Amino acid sequence: MSYRELIAELDREHAEALSDALLEVGALSVSVEDADADTPDEQPLFGEPGLVPETSAWRRSRVVALLAEDAEPAVLLAAAANDIGLKKTPTFTVRNVEEQDWVRLTQAQFEPISIGERIWVVPSWHDAPDPDALVLELDPGLAFGTGSHPTTRLCMEWLEQSVKPGQSLLDYGCGSGILAILAKKCGADPVYGIDIDPQAVESARQNSTRNRADVTYGLPDECPAGEFDIVVANILSNPLKLMASMLASKVKPGGRIALSGVLARQAEEVAAAYANWIDIGVWREHEGWVCLAGTRRESH
Repeated sequence: MSYRELIAELDREHAEALSDALLEVGALSVSVEDADADTPDEQPLFGEPGLVPETSAWRRSRVVALLAEDAEPAVLLAAAANDIGLKKTPTFTVRNVEEQDWVRLTQAQFEPISIGERIWVVPSWHDAPDPDALVLELDPGLAFGTGSHPTTRLCMEWLEQSVKPGQSLLDYGCGSGILAILAKKCGADPVYGIDIDPQAVESARQNSTRNRADVTYGLPDECPAGEFDIVVANILSNPLKLMASMLASKVKPGGRIALSGVLARQAEEVAAAYANWIDIGVWREHEGWVCLAGTRRESH
């Protein structure tokens, strides 16, 4: 089946309502984008957890509706506009969507990723370029962490250089489980992964099974008691600051911690949140993101 896309631009007050109305009158799917994306006028909307964006939509929004080939774009748009009380139907364009092997096209976007000195993250539809390397088989999914984002890459590089066999490790905010799995393959034992999202926990369990990595996962209330040789947390700066005392308390005296999800300009304030317990600083920077690493001071 062939498809067409209807593209209309309108103000922030009506973009979401028009999207819902288009779905009601027969659009197969609808997305709303920033009409000024990739220009100097691009407008970020979403901040970190705990921070409320000043606006809830873009000043100039682009509504993109996927339609069946036999649908009438003008009729559908007029009906949707009428349903939400627009006095004038927005101007629009239509473009054809060529028939594609969408599975193959999506898979082609995800090639094996080389990280550090000997890590490969390999989707299931590819063979590992170096079977003797540290190979993690991981498909893109709902949980964060495939190795493509700078924060994940930084943590993986740190783990590759830092983990020693037999060290205990806690991955807080484990997402897909990629860091916990890598730590296990580097020799850490035992390894625990914690996440607030039950779906991420389940995804991480499945990924660990696929990689034959013995990692225990759970929600925050299932976080094991005690301290660890290594704690790693790839989250965002705001929750990292809020959880500083808790995360620091999970590190053994003399143990190490690595924190990422932090922009370079946020590094100083995040480090300051941990300063009471841990001597910490920027370990490495990549594309504007940093990994902070440090050692918990010995108890006196």
